[in-house]
Amino acid sequence: MGRLFGTDGVRGVANADLTAELALGLSVAAAHVLAEAGTFAGHRPTAVVGRDPRASGEFLEAAVVAGLASAGVDVLRVGVLPPPAVAYLTGALGAALGVMLSASHNAMPDNGIKFFARGGHKLADELEDRIETVYEQHRTGAPWERPTGAGVGRVSDYDEGFEKYVAHLISVLPNRLDGLKVVLDEAHGAASHVSPEAFARAGAEVVTIGGEPDGLNINDGCGSTHLGLLKAAVLEHGADFGIAHDGDADRCLAVDGAGEEVDGDQILAVLALAMREAGTLRGDTVVATVMSNLGFKLAMEREGLQLVQTAVGDRYVLEAMKAEGYALGGEQSGHVIVLDHATTGDGTLTGLMLAARVAATGRSLAELAGVMRRLPQVLINVPDVDKSRVKTSAELATAVAEAERELGATGRVLLRPSGTEPLVRVMVEAADIEQARSVAGSLADAVKSALG
Repeated sequence: MGRLFGTDGVRGVANADLTAELALGLSVAAAHVLAEAGTFAGHRPTAVVGRDPRASGEFLEAAVVAGLASAGVDVLRVGVLPPPAVAYLTGALGAALGVMLSASHNAMPDNGIKFFARGGHKLADELEDRIETVYEQHRTGAPWERPTGAGVGRVSDYDEGFEKYVAHLISVLPNRLDGLKVVLDEAHGAASHVSPEAFARAGAEVVTIGGEPDGLNINDGCGSTHLGLLKAAVLEHGADFGIAHDGDADRCLAVDGAGEEVDGDQILAVLALAMREAGTLRGDTVVATVMSNLGFKLAMEREGLQLVQTAVGDRYVLEAMKAEGYALGGEQSGHVIVLDHATTGDGTLTGLMLAARVAATGRSLAELAGVMRRLPQVLINVPDVDKSRVKTSAELATAVAEAERELGATGRVLLRPSGTEPLVRVMVEAADIEQARSVAGSLADAVKSALG
């Protein structure tokens, strides 16, 4: 069996790849690994279970709840809430684990299962491997230990979860948002009710689009992967700016008052300066991935801030933050982690903190985001090559060195093997878009020649 867990839980087409049987089995295995085998350890652990609005989440939630309860775990169902809410509640309620059913920005037919450990933290690879091992042992014949009678888990709805999470978001804001008019695009997703409520309670005038989930329309032409509707709505309503989430609302992208996109790098830059001013940016350091725009790195250097770069993926950003105690990190895609207030990326929290900075300074989002200039970035995928030789090919190393000499200090080259496909991603940044395209094209040809 191939590894079930990907970079963000177990994901696939619901009822095809991700079946009720798989969801139930993984939940029992997770109970044994994360909840110390339930009542068999002499105590009664609790799990928090949430989901996004996908239709398939209804039957998958039932399977997960059945699996956990059958393993002796009490279950608190919090209903439709974003993953950072489930993570927060897992920690706040002292639960042994949390479970979120969502496929993030994926189209509606997909769904996924994400587990949180005690405290609301994402699972390390070692814990995911242990869950897979226990699941596979049972699948191939090893029996579960099963409690009976009063030992089985009890299931209840925890309707207070919504209020508890919104109150948490409001409590960590440095100032109110009175006087701001904000458009929120909720992607018909998990934060469709949470995010507008939080912004309104913080004092903003809120216009909501993409906030009517019907189980089928999540991410459908809206949200952080389709910013056209948000840009139009900001202009139509004369809003100060707009915020876009994806289906599970762990991402946040923005649009300024003129309808121009503000990406994750720019949001990180704005928050970094705000946190430094407040004395909460530990080590005057921000953590980002190697895919962050060179303009972000140059801006941080100019502002006297340190930048730590990691492999692509918010889990690697989080690992680096925890290892060194840094407070802020994120990705260009809008995954932003404010570790003092969240254990994972939280799009609603990010949007609120961005809005708070606009309100506190009286400056427009465009002016604040202007702290960095995004350099033109060209990405070419080169398929059907031996990606394993990217780091060992002398021919390719020579081509990269030549490209770096041509770009100088105002450009950058990155070759990255795909984690799931037989292709290599060629990324080039330069001060001039035509130079970026030219260098990227030459490097793509070099990749085909050296690795084809």
